[in-house]
Amino acid sequence: MIRLIFSNVWFVLMAACIFATMTFSLLIMSEYVFLEPYVTGHVPRGTELGLSLILAVAVLSALVIPANVYRITVLNRSGQKVGPGLAGSVVGIAAGACSCGPLGFTVISTFGSVGAAATSFLTAYELPLRVAAVAVLVLTYATTERSLKRECSIRSGRID
Repeated sequence: MIRLIFSNVWFVLMAACIFATMTFSLLIMSEYVFLEPYVTGHVPRGTELGLSLILAVAVLSALVIPANVYRITVLNRSGQKVGPGLAGSVVGIAAGACSCGPLGFTVISTFGSVGAAATSFLTAYELPLRVAAVAVLVLTYATTERSLKRECSIRSGRID
């Protein structure tokens, strides 16, 4: 299915843009990349797992979102209803972007004690939330691929 989806240049460009945008923004939010006084990166000891989970979320999002857009276009052409496959992508991305870093102070000052509680929760459970995001994205990809196989086999006249 990946070959079918990414045979179109539009989906390849979409995946590349999603990967680049998510990777760069998550690395900045997680304080792996700094923009001032010049662009530099730093991976402190013991944070390699967090970095690899950020990259996994970005790669899986770059696979899942174009696959779901492809699925929506296929379903729109065939006149079928679109299921909740894209919702899993949004949930996975949101859970993967939970590292607060410099945004935590903004949340705390904006929402007071509720913001402080949310920030401390997200900071304390950052790695489990990212693992959950990877799991949600893998599940979303698997269901999207299964859905595409079923819908494409029905459209081509094959019954599996």
